[in-house]
Amino acid sequence: MLAKQISRFLSHWIRLGLALGVLTAACAAPTPKAALRAIRLPVGYIASVQFAPLYMAIDKGYFAAEGLDVTLDYSYETNGVQLVAAGELPFSIASGEQVLLARAQGLPVVYVLAWFQKFPVALVSKAELGITSPAELKGKRIGSPTLDGASFVGLRALMAEGGLKPDDAAVTAIGFNQAAALSAGQVDVAVVYSNNEPIRLAAQGQKLNTIQVSDYVTLAANGLLTNEQTVAKDPDLIRRFVRAMVKGIKDTLTVPPDETYAVCKKYVPTLADDAVEKQVLQASIDMWKSDHVGYSDPAAWENMQTALLDTKLLAAPLDLSKAYTNAFVP
Repeated sequence: MLAKQISRFLSHWIRLGLALGVLTAACAAPTPKAALRAIRLPVGYIASVQFAPLYMAIDKGYFAAEGLDVTLDYSYETNGVQLVAAGELPFSIASGEQVLLARAQGLPVVYVLAWFQKFPVALVSKAELGITSPAELKGKRIGSPTLDGASFVGLRALMAEGGLKPDDAAVTAIGFNQAAALSAGQVDVAVVYSNNEPIRLAAQGQKLNTIQVSDYVTLAANGLLTNEQTVAKDPDLIRRFVRAMVKGIKDTLTVPPDETYAVCKKYVPTLADDAVEKQVLQASIDMWKSDHVGYSDPAAWENMQTALLDTKLLAAPLDLSKAYTNAFVP
């Protein structure tokens, strides 16, 4: 009788142990990719080290841990703001001026995570011209990729900080050929992205002066965009995406740059061990640094709205509390 009781007792605990083992293994196992929610994320540019935090979040499994399978969309023709506003996509990467201009058109978009903490626009000129401050732009020929968008807004904000009026300089649209236009002497000053063209021009041996917009004015820069419907009906999706993206940014800020660069090489097929590309990465990392990753500075949005009003790209002030939120930032 005692032997049977001992046998039943041992059998019970063996079954319980096996059950717990199966449960533990199930909890530890990664979520099958088929069970993840697929997210296509328009980023507005070609594959580049400038997307290192997103590569890091994908590579380290941060998105997958949140139940998301994220694919980056580099298509030039993709208008992420329009797709998000229409509810066709839940997220896109966008800059601050895009958000405000979209809302001015009645598009229900909301900015939920600040990625760039510095506005990534700069002005470059040949060192021999001695242009080192906004006030010295007066009377100069300035080439901007377009007469709208982040480059143009950054230029006009910088001119205003230098006490200049719009007609104090000859501003023309030169397309995305700033380096060539500057080298050929077609313009005195070119509006560029500060973590890209200045580095590439310097690598070609050109001696330049660079004026960083972020050294003079704080403007809302690149970040994560969603829409009002997702905020109202699926806030958990936003929290999960933001958590993963913040982890990717933090990793990029803390791990050795060479490790980050190695991750980038997995996602940028043309990337080699190039010193210039590594400088581009380092310059980008400097723009992502923050004591509170993901946080939007209210002053940056006020300044962005002022710049858009000054350029007449925005006809009237907006309710900024509806344009961005820090509610989802960890």
